[in-house]
Formats: sequence, C-alpha cells, structure tokens
Amino acid sequence: MPDIRLLSAVEARTVLPDLCDVLADCVNGGASVGFMQPYMPADALPYWQSVADSVESGGTLLLVAVIEGRVVGTVQVGAAQMPNQPHRGDLKKLLVHSSARGRGLARLLMEAAEREAARIGKTLLVLDTATGSDAEAIYPRLGWQRVGVVPDYALWPEGGLCDTTIFYKRIAG
Repeated sequence: MPDIRLLSAVEARTVLPDLCDVLADCVNGGASVGFMQPYMPADALPYWQSVADSVESGGTLLLVAVIEGRVVGTVQVGAAQMPNQPHRGDLKKLLVHSSARGRGLARLLMEAAEREAARIGKTLLVLDTATGSDAEAIYPRLGWQRVGVVPDYALWPEGGLCDTTIFYKRIAG
C-alpha cells in the first residue's frame, strides 16, 4: 500500500534524488510538464530545489507517494496567490513514475492534494494539462470540470506544439 505524505522543506530536500528520477522518467516518457527531452535526473535538481524553497516559504504544498521507501509519485498545490485570490490554489505537476503506474497513485495523490488545499482554506483549484495526453483523461473521473482548450500553449517534450486543457474543481475549504 502506498504511503501518501505531505512533505516539509527538510523532508523534500532529503528525497531530491527520487523526485528528480520521477520527473526525468515522466518527461522522457512524453509528459508535457515544462521540460524538453532529453532530460536527465540531474537536470531536474534545480527545479526541485526551487520547489523545496517554495515549500519552506509556504508557497507550495508538496505531496508524494512512497512505495517501499522510494518516492514514486508527486503532486503540488501552489498556495501563494495574489491578494484577491486567497481562496484559490493551482494544482501542479501530477507525476507518477512509469514503474508505479496502474496502482491508483494519481487518484490518491489528487485526493490528498485536495484535502490539504482545503485544510489551508482553499475552496477552488485549477490546473492545466496537455490536451490529448493520458493525464487529461484522469481529471474528469476525479470530478474536475473542463473549462476549455488553449491552442499551441506549449511544446511537447520531444518538440511540436501542444494544446492545453484547463480544468477547475470546487472543494470544501
């Protein structure tokens, strides 16, 4: 059974190698999450260090899925918002290592992220995901509402333009 955990900044820094491995695996597997191929775990270190810094400052909630002592999945909630958006959070980087897929980790991570966001007073979450990706199909099954598609929003990790679908979900705060 996976262990879903909310990490402190100190805890995040202790699992940086695992986080880097998960991100590199997902990018090299075609996930459009902001990075281009080829992407090595070492390439991910500055990104995850900045996430740990944001956890430390209270700007980000970082959740992980741990199996047999190894982080195999992660998701973030961007908690720091402009003054007129204290009720909103941004769901970011739902990632599950290819070796751990098919075990319901995405659902468990999303449910935990929603609970933690509600705990800190968020009542609305938003996210974007690559249109046509495997990830896009997950969100409606979890109660997220599709807003629409932005054409040519980003690049696929291997190159070529990628549309993005925007979703939202109201949660109990």
